[in-house]
Amino acid sequence: MTTFMDVHHDMKGITAEQLSAAHRADLEIEAEEGVHFERAWADPEAGVVYCLSEAPSAEAVQRIHERTGHPATEIHPVPLSV
Repeated sequence: MTTFMDVHHDMKGITAEQLSAAHRADLEIEAEEGVHFERAWADPEAGVVYCLSEAPSAEAVQRIHERTGHPATEIHPVPLSV
């Protein structure tokens, strides 16, 4: 499994409740693609949301996000962390 950081733009004004609901929606179906979403962060003022996941591919991450109504703008593998 690979770790991925994905980025969603154009989410200005997102609330904690909306972020939590979006994350829960991903968690509900993540197993169907072999993905596990670990955490999500948001900057409501900038309209940016970040999600950290483990998945077999970036495409699997995107399929989950698309199915839950919030496709990622960018998906980056994270090959190194400390």
